[in-house]
Amino acid sequence: MKKLILSTAALALTAGFAMADTVRMGTEGAYPPYNFINDAGNLDGFEIVLGNELCKRASLTCEWVKNDWDSIIPNLVSGNYDTIIAGMSITDERDEVIDFTQNYIPPADSAYVATSADADVAGGVVAAQTATIQAGYIAESGAALIEFATPEETVAAVRNGEADAVFADKDYLAPLVDESGGELVWAGTDVPLGGGVGMGLRESDGELKAKFNAAIDSMKADGTLNALIIEWFGENAATY
Repeated sequence: MKKLILSTAALALTAGFAMADTVRMGTEGAYPPYNFINDAGNLDGFEIVLGNELCKRASLTCEWVKNDWDSIIPNLVSGNYDTIIAGMSITDERDEVIDFTQNYIPPADSAYVATSADADVAGGVVAAQTATIQAGYIAESGAALIEFATPEETVAAVRNGEADAVFADKDYLAPLVDESGGELVWAGTDVPLGGGVGMGLRESDGELKAKFNAAIDSMKADGTLNALIIEWFGENAATY
């Protein structure tokens, strides 16, 4: 009986380590090219490829969890997944609630897009996604902020005349402008915001943070992170 109890305890300990090596990666799945759902119905994008590579280098098993943006931090804190890897800029306000790895995309510009280059981005109606640093910026800018749950809705608001412009990550807006056939154009001036994009983690997960930081370091050191950024965001993207 004693041997059985010891064996059971050993099995439970082994299972615990196995479970600890499985990391649930929370992402939005609605913010190309960072993350999106492809034609096959699967999560895809820069951060999916990056996250899988980081887990490989850290000897961790990844399980992806799709979550709406407006609840992505609360669901991390409540334990529905272990990381956020969803185009999330590192800010002081967010860092008070969760922890971050080092950035895996350097600080980049946010930009305005409208149907006319002379759109009133200073005093008009500007659309931004809820709970983003862009929404926070517009709220303090003097323009009238209109918020939407998804990035697609912010662009649709410009197309249907509900907003004079949309303000978002330039990397997200660039392909939309290129593919619009002149319907969408850049307006105003670019604005640098945030401390780059990093992985969000719970404050208590210091060991996991260290593993991912080491993996990000290795990708920066061997050039694979820069290559991945250029592959997904183009030759003009900010790199390390």
